[in-house]
Amino acid sequence: MSVRKRTWTNQDGAKGQAWVAEYTDHEGKRRLRTFETKQEADSFHVGVTGELRAGTHVPDSQSVTVAAAGRLWLKRCEADGLEQSTVDYYQQHLDRHIIPVIGAVKLSRLTMPMLTTFQDKLRELGRSPTMVRKVRISLGALLADAQRRGLVGQNVVHALPRSLRGKEARAAARQKGKLKVGVDIPSPDEIRAIIAAVSYGGGDSDGRCPLLLSAIFTGLRISELRGLRWDDVNLKRSELHVRQRADRYNKIGPLKSVAGERVVPLPPTLVSTLRKWNITRHALVPTLLAAGVTVAALDEHGKPSKDDDGKPIIAAKYGWHSLRHFYASWCINRKVDGGLELPPKLVQQRMGHASIAITMDVYGHLFPSGDDGAELAAAERAFL
Repeated sequence: MSVRKRTWTNQDGAKGQAWVAEYTDHEGKRRLRTFETKQEADSFHVGVTGELRAGTHVPDSQSVTVAAAGRLWLKRCEADGLEQSTVDYYQQHLDRHIIPVIGAVKLSRLTMPMLTTFQDKLRELGRSPTMVRKVRISLGALLADAQRRGLVGQNVVHALPRSLRGKEARAAARQKGKLKVGVDIPSPDEIRAIIAAVSYGGGDSDGRCPLLLSAIFTGLRISELRGLRWDDVNLKRSELHVRQRADRYNKIGPLKSVAGERVVPLPPTLVSTLRKWNITRHALVPTLLAAGVTVAALDEHGKPSKDDDGKPIIAAKYGWHSLRHFYASWCINRKVDGGLELPPKLVQQRMGHASIAITMDVYGHLFPSGDDGAELAAAERAFL
């Protein structure tokens, strides 16, 4: 196996050059790859040498494109019984981010520099650091499936140093920032408006009232709310048992983790509402619109959307997960502020987090600091 320089003269007299990597594959066939720079040729030489030694090398002629491998990967996901919502999530990454940029590239030609260029291109197209990281993870899963099929020798995503992946994850978290009341978490006044709108706007007749109150005062994920059965509700003991979840297609499945199985206490208002409920249809958006908890709708460019008459389009300010955030903040807030003032470990249990680290990473900044002037003065007086 060797790397050599090739030069030639074009018809117009201009000089041209390229670098050729020549090798013999595991079947004894002589193969060539041409590169613009010696560095690229040397890098290929090192990679192919390792692949030939490990017996994993796939020549260009036997390789497939990223798009073709992606379709095979999605079929494998469906065959493995992944939830349809998860398959849809991967499909979006493939159709919206991966195929438009590198779909025509053969797997055998994917390199670490090309992965870097791919991520740079996604950023240029306006993808956030968080989205770039998620798409790269999906690309890694795609390549892992292609490796199992013998379509590619190496997974360039998994070859990325862990330190770099961790650095990018932290950068994405910094850009996202901490959850803010009134932006990510509904404020107490907004929650009161939502409850009033659903309680006095005919909510009991269409099933919105019990579902929204359950979301507000239990903090369940929307998939956990879908999976609830009447057998999971104990009205005599005022508690709710979380035992299963349902995806957006209403397919029942296990909870996200062992910690997800939990018992959540129910406040009297919710218990009373559940006693009267016998219809399951629901809608969050109409209730928020009726409550006036709205924002201006934005188009794909982040600018205010307008209707045909040029008037701003109004949208619901929050989604279902924001109500889960509110429940967490209600558990954390001090009693003098209308909260439950629960310790972190109990908040973790109520939220169904797999570890206390998850709870503190997401909601740690909401816990009272305990170091304001009045509390310090009181502690000093008691100590002295």
